[in-house]
Amino acid sequence: MVTTRIETVAVGCSDASEVSGDNIYLIKPLNSEDSKKLFLSRAFGSKDATCPKELEDEMDKILKKCGGLPLAIVSISSLLASYKSPEHKDMWDRVCKSISYHMENNPTLEGMRQILTLSYDHLPYHLKGCMMYLSIFPEDFLINKDRLLYRWIAEGLVEEKRGMTLMEVAEAYYDELVSRSMINPAGEIISHVYGAVETCRVHDMMLEVMVTKSLEANFVSLIGGQYQGMSYDTIRRLSIHSGGHRTKDSPFKKDSPSKEPKDSSSKKTSVKNGLEEINVQHVRSLSMFQLEGNKLLDRLGEFTLLRVLDLEDCKGVQNKHMGDICRMYLLRYLSLRGTDISVVPPKVRELEHLQTLDVRATNLVELPDAVIKLEKLERLFFSQKDVWSTMWKPPQGLWKMKALREVGWVVLEDGAVEVAQAIGELEHLQRLSIYVNCDGSSNGSKVLEELAQSLSKTYSLRSLDMGNIGWGKELNFLLDLPSPPRLLRLLRIAGAIDGLPKWVESLTYLVEFHMSWACLVDDQLFGVLCKLPNLKSIWMQRHCYDGRELLACGAHNFLALKNLRGTCDEEMPKVYRFKEGSMTKLEKLELNFDKWSEKCIVGIQHLTSLKEVQLSGKRENPALAQSLEQLKVESEKHPNQFTVGVKYD
Repeated sequence: MVTTRIETVAVGCSDASEVSGDNIYLIKPLNSEDSKKLFLSRAFGSKDATCPKELEDEMDKILKKCGGLPLAIVSISSLLASYKSPEHKDMWDRVCKSISYHMENNPTLEGMRQILTLSYDHLPYHLKGCMMYLSIFPEDFLINKDRLLYRWIAEGLVEEKRGMTLMEVAEAYYDELVSRSMINPAGEIISHVYGAVETCRVHDMMLEVMVTKSLEANFVSLIGGQYQGMSYDTIRRLSIHSGGHRTKDSPFKKDSPSKEPKDSSSKKTSVKNGLEEINVQHVRSLSMFQLEGNKLLDRLGEFTLLRVLDLEDCKGVQNKHMGDICRMYLLRYLSLRGTDISVVPPKVRELEHLQTLDVRATNLVELPDAVIKLEKLERLFFSQKDVWSTMWKPPQGLWKMKALREVGWVVLEDGAVEVAQAIGELEHLQRLSIYVNCDGSSNGSKVLEELAQSLSKTYSLRSLDMGNIGWGKELNFLLDLPSPPRLLRLLRIAGAIDGLPKWVESLTYLVEFHMSWACLVDDQLFGVLCKLPNLKSIWMQRHCYDGRELLACGAHNFLALKNLRGTCDEEMPKVYRFKEGSMTKLEKLELNFDKWSEKCIVGIQHLTSLKEVQLSGKRENPALAQSLEQLKVESEKHPNQFTVGVKYD
């Protein structure tokens, strides 16, 4: 047996003939019940001991910070073993709020700190900056993976490598940090508009170490919350947090000896009395993680060297601020996602170094034609808050944006022939979300014809989200696509169509497939998808399938399928039936029963690799209750004794 924290080492030590990875055991964090038992056994001498009622809240907070890591739980509970009586509640509260301080100064926790620091110290140089960069995000913050990678690139933390795009290199960095257990994948956020968004977190203990490293190197300057009142040398990366208060024993106090510069005469920027005093002339990255607006927004005109401006979900961002933003000549990453802006001025064309523009979920209804002047733009994301059908209508001249790699969401209407042609000239395009709104006229038919030709030329495309706005069958043009994008990893079809295109069978690299509003019947879904050798996930959304019974028969033995998600809130299909030999690799099944009383699952015992079933619906739904009881019985008979969960609407 070999133990390691690095996944690539585990793979290297595995039997070369075993390709499934079944001989690698991934140790999971302790669940809440076992975490509590371990804590009680160390702090009070027995897992059956009772924690004083006055200390229970603090204990729960501490266990949350430990995140199920046995080493963290043992270290902290051992520290508190001498403070078991209720009158020591203040001590428990200080430990909870100042774990970083105790990690540095208390011998009981020194071993844990050494291990976490050792993990960081042994990182390759190019990953250390990426890891310290995570200290920008607040504690417990759910980080959008793409957001993180785009920012790494804009900050210059990703090295160029021959034969790879910067995004591919950034992906490799991320995977390396995950394999070393430095970053924890946090699953997916599911949205019917944006699909599945991969997220991650940093364990609280690891984040404390990263904050310490970042502050020592003056890599990041943190303001707000527990960092309120700090002083800094030259500020280059500024992150504004909200809520909380700096604790009395915080190691990050302004007068902390370990944080003083070697030259005592060095001038520091004090933020003790407010953000008005900050010298921002050297700031290259500004991030705001507080919902309410901030006086700093009125000083945006002073950020002349800014490369990264991330104001996602920040309230108080107004149209008047756009003038200052459009003068940030060096800007590479701009996110106004979730803000209330309703206008992007034509002067945006002056941001000639911009690589990423994210204006999703704003009040915008359009973008100015001047965006086609942004010839270095690689990623453009546009949508209107709460109105999914409002999308970007590219102007003529789209072909000039040669650097585009990711675009969403685009709509093509009657007459947009030149734009449909231009899509085929974007040779670096890897991710495209595009919808059509054509009424069947000759102009509309011409647009679809040119779009088909363009999609056949997108040789670099990895992700395609293709849909239509109306209720017609415009997507039938996909059935006669001259040549499909052969490198697709993700395909989503959202709209009525007479069946899955025959060319889908040729997508040997396809990993994910999503479909909605197609109204498929009989064998039109599984009969095609089962032929894909690398397909791991199928997501059936609204009106994906309109037959009474969705059948997975023995011929549907998907070679790699692990996740099947059916989130249709419609009556059809009434029955999900699995026959022997079908989906033998399936590990997770997620189905929505909504309010329908005739839904059921038949043949669950034939899913021999099943590990988890998640159902959702109305609490009073008898079909849901009956299926839950049935699944619990079947689970006891099942080889893997799969877990059963339910989410009530």
